[in-house]
Amino acid sequence: MTRPVLVLVGAPGAGKTTVGAAVAARLGFPFRDTDRDIEEAAGRSISDIFLDDGEPYFRELERRAVATALRDHDGVLSVGGGAVLDEATRALLADHRVVYLSVGLADAARRVGLARDRPVLALNPRAQLHQLLEARRPLYESVAAITVATEKRGVDEVVDEVAGHVG
Repeated sequence: MTRPVLVLVGAPGAGKTTVGAAVAARLGFPFRDTDRDIEEAAGRSISDIFLDDGEPYFRELERRAVATALRDHDGVLSVGGGAVLDEATRALLADHRVVYLSVGLADAARRVGLARDRPVLALNPRAQLHQLLEARRPLYESVAAITVATEKRGVDEVVDEVAGHVG
C-alpha cells in the first residue's frame, strides 16, 4: 500500500503548503496538496465552489480528495485546514504520520492577509479566524502525533523540525 511519508494539518496560515513543499523538496519526495487536487478536478477555485455550491458540497469533495491522496500518494501531503472536521477523514488520518502545524492568531492573520479568497474567512475575517483556530485546535491535536509550532519562526526553521520527524 502506498502511503504518504508525512501528512500536514493545520489552520489557514499555518504554512502547510509552503512547509510541505519545502520538506518534500529537501527530502526528495513528491508533494501533494489536496486543496489543489480539488481545484484541478473541479476546474475552479475553492472560493468559487463555496460560493456556487456551498460548504457541504465542498466538504464532500474534500473528504474524497483526502481519502484518495492518503491511499495513492507516497510523499509529503498537505490537507486543507477544514479536512479534520470530517469524522471519516479523522479516522483515516489515524493510520498515518500526521504533523500539526500550529499557528497563533497574529501570525495566521498576517500570513493569510485576511484575504477574501479564503471562503471560511469572508465575513469579519479576524474574528472568524480566531474562532476557527479555537474550534479546530482539538481536532488537529487529536489526529497528530507531532505538533510543530510555527509562530514567530521562519520557514527554514519549521522545515528543519518537520523534516526531522521523517525517518
